[in-house]
Amino acid sequence: MTTYLALLRGINVSGQKLIKMAELKNMFEAMGFLAVKTYIQSGNVLFRSDLANSEEALRGRIEDEIAAVFGFQVSVIIRTAEEWEQIIRNCPYDAADLKEGESIYVTLLADRPAPEDLGRVPEPDPRLEEYQTAGRDVYLLFHQSIRDSKLAASLHKLKTPATTRNWNTMNKLLALSRSL
Repeated sequence: MTTYLALLRGINVSGQKLIKMAELKNMFEAMGFLAVKTYIQSGNVLFRSDLANSEEALRGRIEDEIAAVFGFQVSVIIRTAEEWEQIIRNCPYDAADLKEGESIYVTLLADRPAPEDLGRVPEPDPRLEEYQTAGRDVYLLFHQSIRDSKLAASLHKLKTPATTRNWNTMNKLLALSRSL
């Protein structure tokens, strides 16, 4: 039995694509997934499954079900609990070293970005932000707020579905995945 994390992109933001977590949990359970848990309103779902689906097939199945149940398209990023552990372990930034106002985020991508797409992301101003990529994950360190970040706003140039979570959420999801 494998533990998965499904991260929905762009739900419950500014009154758009509204999904109640209880309804999302019910949908996952109706799909046959086990030990389903949600975390906060941004669309983080943990579940267990022994289905022998590829990640791509699993992602497609969940996206299709969301469209059928809720009436709109949502990109879903899937990681296993083991992959999640590795993401946390491989973070190039140390949360213990953060200065006042600094923050760490991780952008999780559906697919590994092509080198030419990585080249389209502008070089960040190191006084404001830094980033490092590792496979399908982009680690972001903001010396100020993410809100006005040109780097964060340019990650769509990677041409693959993506969603971003802050470091606190990343660690909370790790703890929840260990409890399943």
